[in-house]
Amino acid sequence: MKSRRRPRRTTRNAFRTRAVPSLPPGMRPGLTASIEREIPFEWTIRHFNVALPPVFSTPAMIGMMEVAAAQAVQASLAPGTITVGTRIEVDHLKAVPAGAWVTASAKLEKIDGRFLAFAVEAVSNGQLIGRGRVFRAIIEPKSFTEKAADRAKRKSSP
Repeated sequence: MKSRRRPRRTTRNAFRTRAVPSLPPGMRPGLTASIEREIPFEWTIRHFNVALPPVFSTPAMIGMMEVAAAQAVQASLAPGTITVGTRIEVDHLKAVPAGAWVTASAKLEKIDGRFLAFAVEAVSNGQLIGRGRVFRAIIEPKSFTEKAADRAKRKSSP
């Protein structure tokens, strides 16, 4: 008679665990920040391709949203930590020309360990021109930079 032995189960996690910087007490959903800028020509799509119109580019809008998200939590971060972008889900709804004033704002919606999710929007002249979600992670810059440098070395090795 054949033995009906079950495969051995392990409790070992297949994923590598990382140290999560502890969240300070001030880190909570609802934190907000906004930034306002006059759009320079260098932030338009025409700056990169003269065949395109001189309107605010989507990457520049997302950049403003990322800065607002980082600023929303900066004062609540543990000393020696920062946030970096990990993912974006953004709709660019309306075009605005160079010279327009744009306000990008972010609101912290969710905290999952060291990962943060923000609701973001961009407004110009009272009109919503972009909205979505920005995701950021809390990191320690020194170890982050060292790991990135190690990956670059491995990739460039023959």
